[in-house]
Amino acid sequence: MAAQTEEKVVLRTEVAAVYGAGVAQGIALVTFPAAGAIFTSPLHYGLTSTEYGALFVPQAVMAVASSLLASKLTRRWGTKRVFQGGLAANILSMGLLIASQFIASQHAAAYATLLLATTFMGLAFGLTVPVINTCAAEFFPAKADRAVLVLNTLLGLGTALAPAFVAVFVGLGFWWGLPVLVAALCATLLAFTLPLALKSGAVSATATKSKMPAVFPAFAAAALLYGICETMNGNWASIMMSTKLDNDAATASLALTFFWGMVTCGRLLFATIERWFPARWTFVVLPAAITVSFLLTPRVPSQAAGLGLASFAFAGLACSAMLPLIISFGQKQMPAIAASVSGGMIAFYQLGYGLSAFGVGPLESLAGFGLKEIFAWTAIPALALAVLAVFLNRQQNTTLT
Repeated sequence: MAAQTEEKVVLRTEVAAVYGAGVAQGIALVTFPAAGAIFTSPLHYGLTSTEYGALFVPQAVMAVASSLLASKLTRRWGTKRVFQGGLAANILSMGLLIASQFIASQHAAAYATLLLATTFMGLAFGLTVPVINTCAAEFFPAKADRAVLVLNTLLGLGTALAPAFVAVFVGLGFWWGLPVLVAALCATLLAFTLPLALKSGAVSATATKSKMPAVFPAFAAAALLYGICETMNGNWASIMMSTKLDNDAATASLALTFFWGMVTCGRLLFATIERWFPARWTFVVLPAAITVSFLLTPRVPSQAAGLGLASFAFAGLACSAMLPLIISFGQKQMPAIAASVSGGMIAFYQLGYGLSAFGVGPLESLAGFGLKEIFAWTAIPALALAVLAVFLNRQQNTTLT
């Protein structure tokens, strides 16, 4: 009896560490986009749109590489070390971001420091997120969809908090308070996990050597397309609001809060109503809603702050549960490589992230497209995601029957 009680306490502690890491990683991930107005302001770093977009290229590259290697690294080093490595990379990223402010007047040096900071952010995300998604599914195997959805709800909570924290710290006169806060959170989690085992039973030599299932490319494509759609909103909402819809910096930052806030609320909503509105329905409905959001946002009139915020809130709700469901559905349909699925999906999601984060700058400066036009054209990958979701949902139903 005592042994069972002790085991439950250990499990709860590990659950707290994994789900706490979801919040911390969410805040860390959006720290850079949330500070977009600081990076592009002539009073601070003075980055161009192309330079700002290029900041996220090393992040995406490193996130893709580390996500793809996550299961192999976990098998070699163990879940705990990979998890802690991700936390340490977050701390290094935030430290470099803090340091960059002291050389902001030296454009080349500051930009190089920011690029290195986003590189470590990609490493942190690629190591941490696949591990915590796999752990969440293992903690609650009978309710894996909900477990992963709740974890990503907390990750979404972190992403929603980041722009709000930036606004608070900017108001207090030191925007860099956010990276200090993130570094402190990650350091606390790192210390908290030192006595924990944090072992994952999903990673085995057999699993990692299994053949790639035929359905994997379809899930990978879904993750990539979703990454493009989410990042158009997550990285460019504040720029869209300030430069194209003629709103002030505070309102622009608020748009990002609305987007990520509704991502969080949507994940919580769909996890709560799963009994009445099954996940397979959500999986089909959301991509259609994402498509609609990209048709609506470019049509918002200039200076219509309320409509702009509403459009990004709707986009957040539309995006909300899609990535967690891509991961959990993928793990169900590819049980032989379940440990690798999370890392693979995060890798392709980050590939889409990189394409969207960097692609906007060249499309504006070289191809002459406006940001509103780019938002409207993003309805095409959103529609492709909707079609793909219908196919994967049918595959899911076939597998279950």
